[in-house]
Amino acid sequence: MTIQQLINDRVVAALAAAGAPDAPAVVQPASKPEFGDYQANGVMGAAKALKMNPRVLAEQVIAKLDLAGIANKVEIAGPGFINIHLDPAFLATRVEAALADEALGIAKVAPQKVMVEYSSVNLAKEMHIGHLRGGIIGDALVRVNSFIGHDVVRQNHVGDWGTQFGMLVAYMVEARKSGEADLELKDLDTFYKHSKKRFDEDAAFADTARDYVVRLQSGDAEVLEQWHQFVALSLTHCNAIYQKLGLLLDDGDVRGESFYNDDLPVLVAELRQQGLLTEDQGAQVVFLDEFKNKEGEPAAFIVQKQGGGYLYATTDLGAIRFRIGKLGLDRCLYVVDSRQSLHFQQLFTTARKAGWLPASADFQHIGHGTIMGPDGKPLKTRSGENIKLVELLDEAIERAFQLVSSKNAELPEAERRQIAAAVGIGALKYADLSKSRNTDYIFDWDSMLSFEGNTAPYLQYAYTRVQSVFRKAEDFDPAAKVVIEEPAEKQLAVALAQFEDVLFAVADSSQPHHLCSYLYNVATLFSRFYEACPILKSEGAVRASRLQLAAATAKTLQTGLGLLGIAVLETM
Repeated sequence: MTIQQLINDRVVAALAAAGAPDAPAVVQPASKPEFGDYQANGVMGAAKALKMNPRVLAEQVIAKLDLAGIANKVEIAGPGFINIHLDPAFLATRVEAALADEALGIAKVAPQKVMVEYSSVNLAKEMHIGHLRGGIIGDALVRVNSFIGHDVVRQNHVGDWGTQFGMLVAYMVEARKSGEADLELKDLDTFYKHSKKRFDEDAAFADTARDYVVRLQSGDAEVLEQWHQFVALSLTHCNAIYQKLGLLLDDGDVRGESFYNDDLPVLVAELRQQGLLTEDQGAQVVFLDEFKNKEGEPAAFIVQKQGGGYLYATTDLGAIRFRIGKLGLDRCLYVVDSRQSLHFQQLFTTARKAGWLPASADFQHIGHGTIMGPDGKPLKTRSGENIKLVELLDEAIERAFQLVSSKNAELPEAERRQIAAAVGIGALKYADLSKSRNTDYIFDWDSMLSFEGNTAPYLQYAYTRVQSVFRKAEDFDPAAKVVIEEPAEKQLAVALAQFEDVLFAVADSSQPHHLCSYLYNVATLFSRFYEACPILKSEGAVRASRLQLAAATAKTLQTGLGLLGIAVLETM
C-alpha cells in the first residue's frame, strides 16, 4: 500500500470514530517541510457538514488517529489542517525495502487488461514531427502500466486501407517495371507526391489506380500481394524510427484499419437493425442528441459515405467491437492529438448506444497538444512542410554529440557517440513528457539539451554523479541499515518513499509529467543531501547509511527514467 493510501485510510477511520463516517480524508504531500510530510485537509469539510468548530473536530480526530510506527508527530495547523510528520525509522524501513527489491518495493495492482493505442501512423507517408508526442507519451504509459502490474497490450492502429492505396500500389508496380522502386521507396513522402502527381495528370494511370482499389477491396490475390509488400516496406520506415526513438513498438503490435474491413458491413447492418442509423443525403448516419449544436440539431456521426465507402469512424467502431469481443479489454487508452477529441466522444457514445462498449470498460482519449515553433505556430520546415521525424532525431543526436564533445573531448569518439544518442534522444523525450500532455509547447533545442533545470541531461547527470560516489567508495555494504537523522536525509527519504504514490497517480491520470516532476525533485533533494551530509567523508554506520540513501536514489532515478523510455549512463 502506498504511504498516501495508508495515511488516508487511518485518517478516514479517525474521522469516522470522531463522528464523521463519510468524510474524505483529503490527504496530500505537504507543500513545505515545516508543514510536515503529509497534510490531511478533510476536517474542514467534515466540520462544516457537522456544524462544528474545525479545530475542535481536528483535536478529536487526532485523539482517534492511529499512526503508531508511521508518524512521530501530528499537529493541528491553521483553522483545522492536520500536519503529519513521518517517523524516520518508518522511512528507513521503506528505503531498505526498496533497496532489497528489484521493483523498489512497489506493490502490484489487481491486474487489468489495458491497451495503449499509440503512434498510429498513416503508411502512405513518412513519419513526421506530428507523430512524436503520441509515440513518446504512449510508450511511457505502456511502461508505467506494465511496471505496476497491468496486462498491457501495445497497439499501432496504422492507416493501411482506403482509396489512396490503389494509387500507391499502382505506382509501386510501375516503379518496379522501370527498376526504380527501391530508390523511390527510400523516401515515402516523395513516393506519395510522385504517385499523386501521376494520378492527377495521367488519366490512364488514374483509371489503373481506381481499378486497383476495386481489386484490392474485393480481395484480388495479385493486388493484395503488392499491397502487402507496400505495407511491409512502409513499416520498415516506422520500425527504424521506433528503434532510434527507443519505443517498444514492433510489427507484432501492428493492427491496421484493413484488419477490420470484413466487419464493417456487419456493424453497419447491426446499427440499422437497432434503429440507430438514418440515411442523410445518401450517407448512413448516427444522429447523437448528446452533441447538439446551438440550433439544437443533433450531431451527425457518419459511418458510411454516399456510394457505400467507409470512414475512420467505421473502422474505429470495428476496432472497439474487436477489442471488447475478442480481446476482452478492461481499459483502452487512445493516445491521439487533442484536436480529435470530439471524434472520440462521439465514437464512444455511438459504441455504447449500440451495446458494443459496456459501462464497465474504461475507454479514454488521451489527448495531447501540439509542438510549436518560436512563432507560436505548429513547428514546420522553412518551406512550410512537416519536419520528418528521422531528421529531427538525427539532429538531436548530432547536437548532443557536439555538446558532449565540448565537455569531454578526451573521450573516444565511439563513446561520445554512444553518450550522444542517450542524451539527444533522452532530451527530446523528456522535453515533451515533462509538460502536461494537454498543452502545446514551444520546441527549443537549447533548453531541452541544458544540463541545468528540469531536463533529461540534468537527471542523467544526477544519476552519473551518484554512480561516481560508488566508484570512490570501497566499503559499500548493500545490506547496511539506514539511519535517518539530518533534515536533508529525511527530505530525500520522504521523496524516495513517494515513488509508488507517483507511479499509481501517473497510471490513473495518464499524465507522465508528474513522474518527471517527481524525478527532478528527487535529483534536487539528492544534491542538497550531498552538500549537507558528506557521504565518503563520514564514518561507520553514518557513512554506510548515507551510501544506502545514495543507492536508493540511483535506483529510483534509473527506474523512473526507464519508465519514461530514457537511458541512464554510468559516465557522461
